[in-house]
Amino acid sequence: MMAGSTTQGAPQRSFNELSTQVVSSTEALPVEESMEERVYRLGRERPPSFPTIGSEIGFVFCVVMSQILTEYFVSGFNILLPTIVRDLNLQGATSVWPATAFSLSIASTLMLFGRLGDRYGAYIVYVCGIAWLLVWSLIAGFSQNQLMLIFCRAFQGVGSAAFLPASVQLIGSTYRPGPRKNIVFSIYGGAAVAGFYIGIFFAGLVAQFTNFGWYFWVGTIFTTITLIVAVWRIPKDVAEKREDKPDIDWIGAGLITSGIVLLVFSITESAHVGWRTPYIPTLFSISVVLLLGAVWFEGWIAKQPLLPPDIFKVPCMTPLFFSVFILYGTIGLFLLYGTEYFRNIMGVGPLQVVAWYTPMAIGGIILALAEGFLLAYIPGRILLILSGIGALGAQLLLAIVPTNGSYWAYIFSSMILGTMGIDLSITLVMVFVTTQLPLARQGLAGGLVNSVLQLGMAIAIGLADIIRTMTEPYAGQVQSFKNVFWFGVAAGAMSLVLLTIWGRVPKASADLTADEKAELRREATRESQKA
Repeated sequence: MMAGSTTQGAPQRSFNELSTQVVSSTEALPVEESMEERVYRLGRERPPSFPTIGSEIGFVFCVVMSQILTEYFVSGFNILLPTIVRDLNLQGATSVWPATAFSLSIASTLMLFGRLGDRYGAYIVYVCGIAWLLVWSLIAGFSQNQLMLIFCRAFQGVGSAAFLPASVQLIGSTYRPGPRKNIVFSIYGGAAVAGFYIGIFFAGLVAQFTNFGWYFWVGTIFTTITLIVAVWRIPKDVAEKREDKPDIDWIGAGLITSGIVLLVFSITESAHVGWRTPYIPTLFSISVVLLLGAVWFEGWIAKQPLLPPDIFKVPCMTPLFFSVFILYGTIGLFLLYGTEYFRNIMGVGPLQVVAWYTPMAIGGIILALAEGFLLAYIPGRILLILSGIGALGAQLLLAIVPTNGSYWAYIFSSMILGTMGIDLSITLVMVFVTTQLPLARQGLAGGLVNSVLQLGMAIAIGLADIIRTMTEPYAGQVQSFKNVFWFGVAAGAMSLVLLTIWGRVPKASADLTADEKAELRREATRESQKA
């Protein structure tokens, strides 16, 4: 609530007027209802843009599918990669890029698409992103060589980069702060685990029984269904309600995108060709220059920067993002290198890997749904600390598991801790960021959260690839994987310490929106000037 900084009732009157405006279009106000009760009720009601519960279910299905589709094309591809390497005769470092191209294109363009959503509305960006993914998923199934596959995977990532921030924008702009928004975001967060499991499930079936093209074509079917429902159920008036449409900082977008691409490319490629190869330090240096140029241009030159600096004036925002950046990196290590360790070292087949990940999928969905109800009652700091403990514990168990270790003692426990690491934090961060930013910046909020997630994973995986490749010749294959997991332990410990110190995120209870709070502050200023 906004009380505390002003006096003599002016903000109180403004609050009542705002509250009246919020609900006057849907119902008559009970005379005896206090403003606290009104905010409490609004945080639980179905938004007025959904006339029926069925329309809301269709909307939630669409935003949830954005997570499922993205994770499907990440996790399943890792399971299918040995089959693709064999079928397309990929060799050496070339086998890395079909897997990396998808995530790299997402990470490098998320912020741009987030701002496009703020300017043109989430509906059009979401639908275009889904349609784009559909086309390139269909084509990817017909890939005949590594170049075609890498090209298709990169363009798939562009589609996900469009609809991921748009989906967060849709939730943030449709729901008021409160339990209903918390539950929708918890379902959204749990969908990432579900998508991961669906991806490895179908990839396991494809690897066992048919050619790799069917993995992409099954994803195409899911994408087609999502596109049909999205056109039917997603509200189309998001852009019409917005008066202050931001300009797109194309120069800043170009600097950030090219800088991120070159940075991740040079780190990842260095694991296979070495830093003594001339183009690696050259590209790395160029990437640093581009990113520093982006900071300079965004901070001092751009009139409407892609990433407005005042975002980081929100309490906890900067240290929180740095902490979860490291945290999400450890989750990327767990999902990718854990899967490779199970298959290459422990000798587990594709379908058995699917079975091993089942507790993570089920536990993740249960945990995410439970968190939706708990966010209003438990301080976010506690949930973030538990998330850090989960990420650290999952890495530690993989670091010490013997090659013939017990599934229940090591792998099952690491699955439960791993889902704690990702689900508790991602839902909380999305609720916090979208609640703190106004309606005109909900697309930016979606791009920012997903950028931290994707970049954290991309950078961590690139560094881990260097560790594994550089240590394998003298330490052996098994120990090289262990070194990666110990790197994850160190990163998880650092994240846990930072979250404990700076993760001061409050409870996500029913409250005013960021726009209403801003209006109250303006009204209080006007009243004080009159006085």
